Amino acid sequence: MLETIIILYSIYTFMKIYISIMQIGYINEEKRKAPVLMSAEKYLVAGNYAVTNDKLGLVSTFVDYLVFIWWVFSGFAWLSTMIQTDGTILSAVLFLFGFITVNFIVGLPFELYQKFSIDEAFGFNKMTLKMYLLDTMKSMLLFVIIGGAIFALLAWIIASYETWWVWGFVAMFTFAVMANVLAPTFMALFNKFSPLEEGELKTQISSMMEEVGLKNDGIFVMDASKRDSRLNAFFGGLGKSKRVVLFDTLIEKLNTKELLAVLGHELGHFTHGDIWKNIGLMGLLLFIAFYLFGHLPEALFVQMGVMPEAGVQIAMLMLLLPLLSFVFTPFMSAVSRHNEYAADEFGSKMGGKKNLVSALMKLVTENKSFPKSHPLVIFFYYTHPPVLERLKELGFDASNTIVGEEGLKKEGIFEFVGDEK
Repeated sequence: MLETIIILYSIYTFMKIYISIMQIGYINEEKRKAPVLMSAEKYLVAGNYAVTNDKLGLVSTFVDYLVFIWWVFSGFAWLSTMIQTDGTILSAVLFLFGFITVNFIVGLPFELYQKFSIDEAFGFNKMTLKMYLLDTMKSMLLFVIIGGAIFALLAWIIASYETWWVWGFVAMFTFAVMANVLAPTFMALFNKFSPLEEGELKTQISSMMEEVGLKNDGIFVMDASKRDSRLNAFFGGLGKSKRVVLFDTLIEKLNTKELLAVLGHELGHFTHGDIWKNIGLMGLLLFIAFYLFGHLPEALFVQMGVMPEAGVQIAMLMLLLPLLSFVFTPFMSAVSRHNEYAADEFGSKMGGKKNLVSALMKLVTENKSFPKSHPLVIFFYYTHPPVLERLKELGFDASNTIVGEEGLKKEGIFEFVGDEK
């Protein structure tokens, strides 16, 4: 059984590496061609940023594979000896903390290099080392409290029920839904939220929400710029009451009409029930994961030199979950891309097609998102359609088009194939 899992994980790793290599070669070739949506200089920068990230991802994937091999051959046995697992809930929690700590230490150099080297060089990172350390300490404290409680609950379920995988799934799915609702609350521990000033933007956002049957539970501006220069916005909550959070970077770069078109897109997701669809897909993946990993034979654990105690079983689930997720990724990505097209159509009707097109092009430029990708990357990983396809679906001809500081420019006119609303 162990040999089968190693073969499957090796195939998974090979596929990830192959896709990354194809993406690097594709972007290196495309970035030297005539630019689209950006000036030649920004187009090259976006291409270099994408290639640099993919190269780091290649190394990270290979290291993850080595760590996986270590875990299944000797890591679990070593950690079990270090923790002295005895079947109690406490020993299971300590085992899982040890498992997470080792993986965190291995991944830390990649995170630091990403943030303080790559993102710093390309103008994204605004964090100081002090801020990073404070954020990390807060995250660790939250993890110890919340993660410890979840691990203890799962360990108790495994010890108490023969069909633990059923009740484990119920517990984790419930937590995942709650985390979606409480995300803005946790983010408040790391960011400052200020009510949006009274004015046209606030009034129109409220009107748009009322138009689709949502209740305004507050519109806030988050000081995202102190950490990162990228643009974003999100809605919080699963019911009819929604909290709107706008990154200060988004307000700075988009005008009112463009911002309303972006929010119209997000409202489209709620109107179409996409949030619940995503939760359903996540629940399906979790159910399959708990079923499969809840039926791993005891012989597998014996081969790894450990007993199938609660902490080891949960750690094994966490270790193998990326493999299962990779199998489901193309399907989930395809569903997500379909939903994004529908949300674009909804947003263009609410905020104006031209405004949504303008906003999308600014987002690409400001976030240094290279507008092209290898088909394999799109197939596996793209939860949003490529921006060129989104613009095409909105009826906009993106050829020979760039984004300047003051907005859209074109070597002719702002040309739509169809309606120019």
